[in-house]
Amino acid sequence: MPAKARQSVSEGEAKEGSSMYYVYILKSTKYPNHTYVGFTSDLKRRISSHNWGEVPHTKRFLPWKLVSYLAFNNKYLALSFESYLKSGSGRAFLRKRLVPQPNDSRTNANDNYG
Repeated sequence: MPAKARQSVSEGEAKEGSSMYYVYILKSTKYPNHTYVGFTSDLKRRISSHNWGEVPHTKRFLPWKLVSYLAFNNKYLALSFESYLKSGSGRAFLRKRLVPQPNDSRTNANDNYG
């Protein structure tokens, strides 16, 4: 059987038993108007690195709380979605659907977003 025919998974897609890829959304607990969108294959380690101040872009707004994440088995789909969330329309979608705002009446009064 030719080598190409044996490959059952498209390029960038995870093979069984391999890593997942995550697009995550963080919100600063001290500065509630600041959110951060990122990509990783190790979500726990990456959130810890944000909260230890190891990420230059986020260290001024410590501490961070994980608001939401999406898991992908395809690296390129995850990167594409991260890029979308960082675009103008993606930011609007993020604010409207994924990250409740402190003054939003749809936000549960018991949620601590700021």
